[in-house]
Amino acid sequence: MEQAVTAELKPIKLEKARFLAELQTLPAEQWSRHGMEQVTFLIAANPGQPPGPIAKVASGGELSRLMLALKLVLAGQSGIGTLIFDEIDAGVGGATAAAIGERLHRLALNVQVLAVTHSPQVAASADAHLRIGKQTRNGQTATHATLLAQTERKEEIARMLAGDTITDAARAAAASLLEPEK
Repeated sequence: MEQAVTAELKPIKLEKARFLAELQTLPAEQWSRHGMEQVTFLIAANPGQPPGPIAKVASGGELSRLMLALKLVLAGQSGIGTLIFDEIDAGVGGATAAAIGERLHRLALNVQVLAVTHSPQVAASADAHLRIGKQTRNGQTATHATLLAQTERKEEIARMLAGDTITDAARAAAASLLEPEK
């Protein structure tokens, strides 16, 4: 498992990280149907750092990407039906965002994946695209989700690339991202 998780970390901008799973045998009185050992996941995010518990050592962005790698490796072993990732691509772009999108897509072969993203590379890797918005009526704000048709999806990805003024170049780039339809 350590090797498989570590291999998944390289393309998602954690190429120098070392992942370890430390097993500690529990005293006999703590044995249960869950086992006789306690597992602690450790990470050394940079060379020269000693491994430490993920919860104490990893930043928020590192933690999200570590969870993606773990879930990808363990996907077939879990009874979880849906995974939600909230801005797992924060602070990354380009090839790293594309690698995250590709891994989310692979993970979605085994479980339902919902990803909140501002990355066009991640959005383009999805099977479906929802646009989330807010509306205020009569002093009440409501959040809504709209499933985008293919042409709307291309336009939304172009908007993600270009901002408020969508250019032909942004539309061409969006089409290129969507080209290998998944």
